[in-house]
Amino acid sequence: MPADRVMPTSESADLIALTRQLVSKELAPLVDTHEANETFPRETFRLLGEAGLLSLPYPEPYGGGAQPYEVYLQVLEEIATVWASVGVGVSVHALSCFALAEFGTPQQRDQWLPEMLGGDRLGAYCLSEPQAGSDPAGMRARAVRQGDEYVLNGVKAWTTHGGQADLYTVMARTDEGRNGISCFLVPAETPGLESDPPERKMGLTASHTTAIRLTDVRIPVSRRLGAEGEGLRIALKGLDSGRLGIAAVATGLAQAALDAAVGYAQQRETFGRAIIEHQALSFLLADMAAAVEVSRATYLSAARRRDLGLPFTQQASIAKLVATDNAMRVTTDAVQVLGGVGYTRDFPLERYMREAKVMQIFEGTNQIQRMVIGRSLGAKTHIHIAGGT
Repeated sequence: MPADRVMPTSESADLIALTRQLVSKELAPLVDTHEANETFPRETFRLLGEAGLLSLPYPEPYGGGAQPYEVYLQVLEEIATVWASVGVGVSVHALSCFALAEFGTPQQRDQWLPEMLGGDRLGAYCLSEPQAGSDPAGMRARAVRQGDEYVLNGVKAWTTHGGQADLYTVMARTDEGRNGISCFLVPAETPGLESDPPERKMGLTASHTTAIRLTDVRIPVSRRLGAEGEGLRIALKGLDSGRLGIAAVATGLAQAALDAAVGYAQQRETFGRAIIEHQALSFLLADMAAAVEVSRATYLSAARRRDLGLPFTQQASIAKLVATDNAMRVTTDAVQVLGGVGYTRDFPLERYMREAKVMQIFEGTNQIQRMVIGRSLGAKTHIHIAGGT
């Protein structure tokens, strides 16, 4: 892990130290068992909630930590360095709280946000569908208003914490067209909401991902977040912050792979000296270290823009693209450093490599990130040309 984080305040430096101590003592001993058995670590999220680590970027009146995103993301990276599945879970939980915190009424926030931020209620985020992954405007799930209720029907795909969450932030169509999507907060116990069995995934096996089926799910109008038709704007705004979360998680995973590779290279000897002293290998490790530093600097730059209230959509996509591509490369190279043993389950590198792959896919594939970046560049070019005529 990075030994010398430069934190904006002494309080945030203490927060990093607390996080490192907690994840080392409480999370590290659990990782191998939960990942091998594909069991969901619900008590770990309660523990993180009690420690205040689920609430960091949210307001103090609701139990939040009121920390800058720059600080929250570095805490998230520390968690992911020890356990990527939990790091992803914390990021998704923060995303599930976003619509409520940013678009909910004071009454809605008072009712639900404190329990979510305290870890008593775990959140999930339902946007993607089997036919509408990278194209949320093509979703088919519907919410039909009947008096003082909405009736929801449809299927949501790739829901992190599916079957484990207490509250689901659900996007559903209330009208036709791009602006015909609305956002709802649906308790897990609502009749008609069911979870499929967890997907059998390549990695992040302690993080349960399922389809969520909505069959005549009735919820009061008071559980709609924001105005009717505002759901897609809520979703896209939330994803900007969520992509920074995944960038931080990917950086933590890459840091863990680098730490393991360096530790092995310092101990393993060939031709009478540690393999880290061989130029070919030291250069490979140097490139890995550079990739991790670039990822961290990129997500922090975007986070600082967010903290200043500046637009950061393009920068969030760049951070997600850079950090997840780098995580895939660093974990792959770490396996190479260990050679044959890196391919075995005696070391965690093969798991890191499997876990890195999905980070190039969720929260918008990296091809989608390139589209977002390219369109933002095109818009800027258009504005520049228009301004010159």
